[in-house]
Amino acid sequence: MTSIFREDILEGRVAVVTGGATGLGLEIARTLGRHGAKVAICSRKEDNLRPAVKELVSQGIDARYGVCDIRDMTQVQKVVAETLDAYGRLDIVVNNAAGNFPAPLTGLSPNGFKAVVDIDLLGTFNMSRAAFDAYLGEHGGTIVNISATIQYTGMAMQAHVASAKAGVDALTRTCAIEWGKNKVRVNVVAPGGMTGTEGYSRVTAVTGTRTHSPLGRHGSRHEVADAVLFLASDAASYITGATLAVDGGACLAR
Repeated sequence: MTSIFREDILEGRVAVVTGGATGLGLEIARTLGRHGAKVAICSRKEDNLRPAVKELVSQGIDARYGVCDIRDMTQVQKVVAETLDAYGRLDIVVNNAAGNFPAPLTGLSPNGFKAVVDIDLLGTFNMSRAAFDAYLGEHGGTIVNISATIQYTGMAMQAHVASAKAGVDALTRTCAIEWGKNKVRVNVVAPGGMTGTEGYSRVTAVTGTRTHSPLGRHGSRHEVADAVLFLASDAASYITGATLAVDGGACLAR
């Protein structure tokens, strides 16, 4: 697919993408890499990471991986340290790793609720803080957090996810305020209904595939990845603390 962005827009930069072995995370890693970035992806499952990196390398992307549970700060710090050892810098962090399963409130256990909050919100904090402490705080850079739009309107069977993503939005704005003086930009990309992802498949299996988008369709992974690329690039050099909804206007029409 031909990109509307200049191919070298991220030349010389290094990105970490959490949850980068599959689905949207892999698409984001591919998009950043195709535009010049060296990419480190992390996930809990090495069996997913190995073929993902092999695929990226086969496409001419300088890529590596680290096995990491982002709920564990020690593991997150190790991935950041390994990335810095390998590439000598870290410019872009994409907090994409997420948990999702449909469950009504009356069928949602405290452990199930906590698991999603820990992956989505605590994981975003851990990677952001580890990257800031190790490199971004002194050198500047950009963080893009992947959120959602369901927290703006509410959605049945998604209380845990909506709560976690609302926290991600609030954390993003606070990071933007506190870290701006360090030349660190922090923004949100909030996808709506998006085909080709595990979360989409799980939710629509229960709720159906009807779209509320004024554009009359669901989105695609590459459309979300392009939004991440924009916010990670110098084209967004004066944008921080912002939320970019990539949902075809669906959150306006619910």
